[in-house]
Amino acid sequence: MLKVKNLVVKYGVINAVRGIDLEVKKGEIVTLIGANGAGKTSTLNAIVNLVKKSGYVEFNGVDISKTKTHQIVQMGLSLVPEGRRIFINLTVEENLRMGAFNNDDKFEELKEQMYNRFPRLKDKRNQLGGTLSGGEQQMLAIARALMGTPKMLMLDEPSLGLAPKIIGEVFDIIIELSKTIPILLVEQNAFAALKIADYGYVLENGQITLQDKASNLLGNDEVRAKYLGG
Repeated sequence: MLKVKNLVVKYGVINAVRGIDLEVKKGEIVTLIGANGAGKTSTLNAIVNLVKKSGYVEFNGVDISKTKTHQIVQMGLSLVPEGRRIFINLTVEENLRMGAFNNDDKFEELKEQMYNRFPRLKDKRNQLGGTLSGGEQQMLAIARALMGTPKMLMLDEPSLGLAPKIIGEVFDIIIELSKTIPILLVEQNAFAALKIADYGYVLENGQITLQDKASNLLGNDEVRAKYLGG
């Protein structure tokens, strides 16, 4: 579904991503783990051309290396960014409408699907996004992305700043979504990510240093020592 080859991202003299390759196949959750500053967010942003990059990116059989971001979204690749980035001064329902910019004729139908999937959002549909809890904002960010009926979803740090119980809820949502669309998950909570993923990549200083089935990475001594607390 997604192929990335020799991806490079530079910010001035800083090499944030140094020629990485990765793949996501249909039916998979693939996770990209690593410490802060390893290049995880830069990788996702580069895939959808939110930052300048070099390298090759193919989505659903089409070269999108130089495609504009909004066109990539229209093709079916959606990114839920780090920090949620919902519209805090718009209501829940208005946020959902923003996500349906390419599906305006299906808004009512898609909205009801989101309210069925996220009942808490239905209860707060007329509240401003900025008044929601962190977990509710994350659910809204995911729902907003789903309003575009994506063929694949990329999630950047969905557990960031959330209470453990809410993290569990968010990861349950990710598992459920993966039954219908592949997911590329960037996550600092390496244990939680590897528990639900099919395959994993370890990113250090902008380079892939390890890749394997997620279950194998969970048992890898190096990964355990660096990312799983021994």
